[in-house]
Amino acid sequence: MGRPDPEEGQLPAPVKPPDGGWGWVVLFGCFVITGFSYAFPKAVSVYFKELMKDFHVGYSDTAWISSIMLAMLYGTGPVCSIMVNQFGCRPVMLIGGLLASAGMILASFTTNIIELYLTAGVLTGLGMALNFQPSLIMLGTYFDKRRPLANGLAAAGSPVFLSSLSPLGQVLLEKFGWRGGFLIMGGLLLNCCTCGAVMRPLDVGMKRKMGKAQDKYEAKEMLPIGGKSEEGISTTDGTKKGKKAKKKPKKGKKLLDFSIFSNRGFIIYTISKFILVLGLFVPPILLVNYAKDTGVPDTEAAFLLSIIGFIDIFARPACGMVAGLKWVRPHVAYLFSFSMLFNGLTDICSARASNYTGLVIFCVFFGISYGMVGALQFEVLMAIVGSQKFSSAIGLVLLIEAFAVLIGPPSAGRLVDALKNYEVIFYLAGSEVVLSALFLAVASYCCLNRGKKKEPPSENNPSAGGGSDTEEAESDVQEAEEHSSDNHQPAHSTDNAMVAANEEANHVAEEQSGEGGGCPMGDGEVLARDGCKADQTVERDSF
Repeated sequence: MGRPDPEEGQLPAPVKPPDGGWGWVVLFGCFVITGFSYAFPKAVSVYFKELMKDFHVGYSDTAWISSIMLAMLYGTGPVCSIMVNQFGCRPVMLIGGLLASAGMILASFTTNIIELYLTAGVLTGLGMALNFQPSLIMLGTYFDKRRPLANGLAAAGSPVFLSSLSPLGQVLLEKFGWRGGFLIMGGLLLNCCTCGAVMRPLDVGMKRKMGKAQDKYEAKEMLPIGGKSEEGISTTDGTKKGKKAKKKPKKGKKLLDFSIFSNRGFIIYTISKFILVLGLFVPPILLVNYAKDTGVPDTEAAFLLSIIGFIDIFARPACGMVAGLKWVRPHVAYLFSFSMLFNGLTDICSARASNYTGLVIFCVFFGISYGMVGALQFEVLMAIVGSQKFSSAIGLVLLIEAFAVLIGPPSAGRLVDALKNYEVIFYLAGSEVVLSALFLAVASYCCLNRGKKKEPPSENNPSAGGGSDTEEAESDVQEAEEHSSDNHQPAHSTDNAMVAANEEANHVAEEQSGEGGGCPMGDGEVLARDGCKADQTVERDSF
């Protein structure tokens, strides 16, 4: 759209991510989507007391609403990947926004807790999942050089929305009740449709233009310079298009690319992320109750989460800026490992905190490390698999994380009930996070770096990771050129032989015409020259 056709004989340059322009609008949409996806399941907890009174259920029953939302967000990753690969990001996000809004609106008319599970839990959770994953894919499409910063800014939506949706939910509960609050929150989720509408795809016709220019380039090399050249080019274009139209239905499109499991970097990342999620979310979940057990008043205990959220808002963009530095970005996996190590050591060192001051210090350092992890987790995945396979990779990673989410926090809660000791839980959670950090760093160094030294450098080596989208596009163009040259090698060789024979015959004809003053006669005529008759011309062989 809006791009001129490439000149004849030249291949089009690969489309580069703009790293700005409309990408900032896409970034803002991703910021809003990330905020709703992560903060909404937590913000709904302000309605739990009223739900317990109306439906006569316990706290664990109402807590399943948030758990189901998170389970849908993580567990439906492969489904989202398939839909994105089949229909694109924008349609999937529009449908997801409608589902998320419809779930909360229908939840305001429910009469029992099971209906709440199906509406606010399943329907709204599925809608947010259909928005979250495509927004990250579009962010990686629009940003390359500034992608770490973009990921950090988008990840900041989670603490910003958490600090705003929770007070807003309390105000709505006091003025309109939980049913009115659910209805208004459902209206707010319609903003996800607006965010989906701005996810404009980048130059979908790039491959078509590249193929067209390549065909013209090949035809120009094969045909003589003259009036038949353009005719031959148009004929070649028509033949190529006919072949592509016949071959297109035979080539199946992968809805979910499982070939990423052959990437050692992806395997290492997935295992590390699974171990990380087992302990990452445990401290903030148990922090308030831990503070209350140490004698901290309720209001001050709740304020601890606000401290974490406030620090998190600034930690994520700052970490994204650091990760975008030239000397840091090639080693972003090790920065991610350091952030996890920082987070795990914070949990371990604060396990013996017995007063409010110690808990505040823990919240400050936890907010910094938690923000670093949140800003880098998807940047590292994009660097490992690239933007082309990111849609499948993130779906599979989220599915694996869903099992860790269902194992980690519930297991920690059962240990608290059995041991009546939060200190052991903090030690255990911190140890899991530290283990994931060490595994990522050691495995990346041993399996990937040593593999690079043994193997010759290759741009398409999946284990290397960290390749930019521009390099991937350039490699695609190079592969297309090599493929076309292999297919037309016999034609070029035949063409060269015939042209050489014709040139030699023309040279002989010129010498004879110069000596005899006329045209050569007989069967050896090749080209009609000045003064020759038309019937003396021998036609070229057609290609």
